[in-house]
Amino acid sequence: MVSISSLTSEDEIADTTSASSIVPREPVIVTNAGATFNNLQIRAAPNAPNGYTPERQDCPAERPRIRSAEELSTAETSWLDTRRNKTVDAMRDLLQRIAIPGFDGPEYLTTHANNQSALPNIAIAASGGGWRALLNGAGAIAAFDSREEDSTSPGHIGGLLQSSTYLGGLSGGGWLVGSLFNNNFTTVSALLNDPSNTVWRFENSIFRGPDRGSVQLVDSARYFGTIQEQVDGKRDAGFNTSLTDYWGRALSFQLINATAGGPAYTWSSIALADHFTQGDTPFPVLVADGRAPNELLISGNATVYEFNPYEFGTWDPTTFGFVPTEFLGSNFSNGVLAPNVDCVRGFDNSGFIMGTSSSLFNQFLLNLDNTDIPDFARSFIADVLGAIGEDNNDIADYSPNPFYGYNNGTSPNAQSGRLTLVDGGEDLQNIPLHPLIQPNRHVDVIFAVDSSADTNNSWPNGTALVATYERNLDPSGIANGTSFPSVPDTNSFVNLGLNTRPTFFGCDSSNTSSVAPLIVYLPNSPYVFQSNLSTFTPSYSPEVRSGIVQNGYDVVTMGNGTADPQWPVCVGCAILSRSLERTETTVPDACAQCFQRYCWDGTTNSTDPAPYQPAFKGEAISGAVGMRKDVTVAAVVLALSTVLLGSM
Repeated sequence: MVSISSLTSEDEIADTTSASSIVPREPVIVTNAGATFNNLQIRAAPNAPNGYTPERQDCPAERPRIRSAEELSTAETSWLDTRRNKTVDAMRDLLQRIAIPGFDGPEYLTTHANNQSALPNIAIAASGGGWRALLNGAGAIAAFDSREEDSTSPGHIGGLLQSSTYLGGLSGGGWLVGSLFNNNFTTVSALLNDPSNTVWRFENSIFRGPDRGSVQLVDSARYFGTIQEQVDGKRDAGFNTSLTDYWGRALSFQLINATAGGPAYTWSSIALADHFTQGDTPFPVLVADGRAPNELLISGNATVYEFNPYEFGTWDPTTFGFVPTEFLGSNFSNGVLAPNVDCVRGFDNSGFIMGTSSSLFNQFLLNLDNTDIPDFARSFIADVLGAIGEDNNDIADYSPNPFYGYNNGTSPNAQSGRLTLVDGGEDLQNIPLHPLIQPNRHVDVIFAVDSSADTNNSWPNGTALVATYERNLDPSGIANGTSFPSVPDTNSFVNLGLNTRPTFFGCDSSNTSSVAPLIVYLPNSPYVFQSNLSTFTPSYSPEVRSGIVQNGYDVVTMGNGTADPQWPVCVGCAILSRSLERTETTVPDACAQCFQRYCWDGTTNSTDPAPYQPAFKGEAISGAVGMRKDVTVAAVVLALSTVLLGSM
């Protein structure tokens, strides 16, 4: 890793950057993280009763049941009281360092400290996009995290993470969120520099397994044997299994610092960790889409489900209910468990849930012609994937369906014993905005990190924002009271350069029927590294891994404010925007200038854009080479299909 030394300013902000230059700094990724940050040996609890195998047990005295999505759960509501109070000090410190000219941010927070509803409510959303999204999102989280070295220096925005209430993830962004929370909500630097070399070692793909010091072939055999044994245990206990079980177990070896990929670590155990119960972390939410049997293409009005430490379910008017995450796998019917039915625990394995949010296997099928599979193997792989698809094994199987018999009049799955879920980005909503725009959560501003591969060269073009916007206009009513600001079409995103720099959407809240969050759009763009690798690239050298993280850091800080010295101020203004409206406080002149600079003004240019080939905004990192080339999409599919078919 090297420091950035130069940056080309954007035309849109040339007036503020014509004399600017990159301020030299130390690399973001520190080398002594183990001595500075949380010990990776302390994690979310391995509280599943029998490893990866769910187990039937006596239910608690107050038997779990499905609740209506009319309001937040009592558990989340209680937790919010603790967390929102914790964010005030962090936000005060951040605004003190940002120092909005002509406005005393810390004093503003102090004045309204006793009125929680008046204070800013912040969320962060990390998009999907495989390992590219995990690493680019990691750079953003590092930039937002006040525990990271230099993140609170001038030009930086460390403390935004500590000021946030919610942290959403989807697919690769979900791996990032899950890895942080299953490793004691440690820092990105600590994960990158883990001295045990057990997590985030992406030079060995999940289709080879970790290097344990033996002959790789032997290590790989043991690795696949362990995964097979874990999934067999679940199936032998009477639970349906699918490709996502294998996928999730393989991911866990890379993402959770525990023996054998932490088979006993559950998503609900996050709610038991001290750092969560004490309100010291944001509220993690992962997203998946519902998929009807025999369906390959996911429509924009598919039911969107969320996983949080307390509950799994949906706000959509279809199912419109939630089940306790801890008791997934239990045989609910009509919203309750019959008196003679046991409770199941351990079904909510963390790897399985991270895998559910990223079950890309039908995407292999749908995009087979666009992959680098040799012609002689193409027909065979298509047959294998076709058979898997026909058997619905390319999904995540949440049978028995916890919502069986629940909301029969509106739920498409109410009479099915199976609930099948797929990657949360398959409806094109590749940024997990859906849980964060729910009116009951009252989020003011969402920092949306977009690592999508929308263009031919795998850069984002706003497709995820457009999909969420269009869903909110769907005449079926699937939006169910949510509100989302207007955004332009994807061609306009590219033609206007909105996918090359931060852009605010929803600056004028009166333009929506009900108040929508301000969206701070942070698209992946090459500051110091060409981070536009394919979603299906399965392995990364340490140099490439660190290069993408560094680039993600620079994307969200605009090169530590050197592309625009006022960028940290504008971040502060975005945080305060909705709060200033509620308290009828005059918008500071500095914020008005920020909104003039970064708010989308409604302009569109829908003509077909020229091929998108963005140039570096800063000095490219040298030596960031060495990505493995020996694992192709064909090898990915063959490895997983061999494991799956061999177990049938």
